[in-house]
Amino acid sequence: MAAVTLKDVAERAGVSIKTVSNVVRDVPQVSESTRTRVMRAVSELGYRPNPSARRLRTGRSGLIALAVPDLATPYFAELAHHVGAEASAHGFTVLIEETLGDAKEELRLATGVGASLLDGVILSPLRVSPADLAPVADEFPLVLLGERSYEHDHVVADHVLIDNVAAARDVTAHLAALGRTRIGAIGVDQPQSATSRQRLEGFQQALHGAGLTYDPRLAARVKEFDRRDGLLAMRGLLSLPADARPDAVFCFSDMLAVGAQHALYEAGLNVPGDVAVAGVDGSEEALYSTPSLTSVVPDKAAIASLAVKCLAARIRSREPLPFEEYIAPHWLEVRESTDGVRRRLSP
Repeated sequence: MAAVTLKDVAERAGVSIKTVSNVVRDVPQVSESTRTRVMRAVSELGYRPNPSARRLRTGRSGLIALAVPDLATPYFAELAHHVGAEASAHGFTVLIEETLGDAKEELRLATGVGASLLDGVILSPLRVSPADLAPVADEFPLVLLGERSYEHDHVVADHVLIDNVAAARDVTAHLAALGRTRIGAIGVDQPQSATSRQRLEGFQQALHGAGLTYDPRLAARVKEFDRRDGLLAMRGLLSLPADARPDAVFCFSDMLAVGAQHALYEAGLNVPGDVAVAGVDGSEEALYSTPSLTSVVPDKAAIASLAVKCLAARIRSREPLPFEEYIAPHWLEVRESTDGVRRRLSP
């Protein structure tokens, strides 16, 4: 099948080829109604710009990358979907890179090395140090995702995140409001990641606000935020003396929570009757688990929109732009794993 051309898109949208070119290149002097009509035609026909030809004309390829630690994690898979949709609306094509949390790979992508056609990168770093990132962050269009703070490390790059402390505080306060008094936390990780530290901080703040005492025995350590570590951590909490075991657990990811729920099932315990369980990520896995999982939902569409808009502005600007930190919304979805109320699933 022949490749879709600008002419094909122009005919479908009822505009000139030049107008299609202006929309694809995101030239501002195009009305919003025309832009919408052209982008609808682009989507319907599956038009994809030729990166090499585009770079010759404009000095840009129209290609950006999204680099995340693990695409098997539902959160990152869902985020990639939103980034792809937002990038398409801005005339970009997204390449997905999986870093597996390797610091060298994260730094390579942050500088655009090995990807000469890329116009910019949205990076969710896990292990690259701020000291390594700081000298190169402003040399290539870059937007950072995640909860690590770069304010004191002189890393000059736009940063999109959620308020992890507030998110953890919200879900822990919800568990306390249910009358749970021995609330555990699963997700204190070995590398002491910023995400883990912030969620533990919010957890402790909520306990204090509810008049509950923080018990270090109920703060289960993990190596990864995955199902296996959630299972093992919950088994560890259940091995505590009967009067010390938790009656609720806040898991620092949905996958940890799914693993924890399985350990409770193994032990013949009821969720939430014996132990209430909640997570963070707002993943589809939380919606379809049994029982459905109460979870803090980061607004992944907003995160994607902010990240792509920041990157697009940096790519297209001829002048240096100030660097900003953007806080995306989050909310708590209460489901069966904490309130015990059966609901018909509405996907």
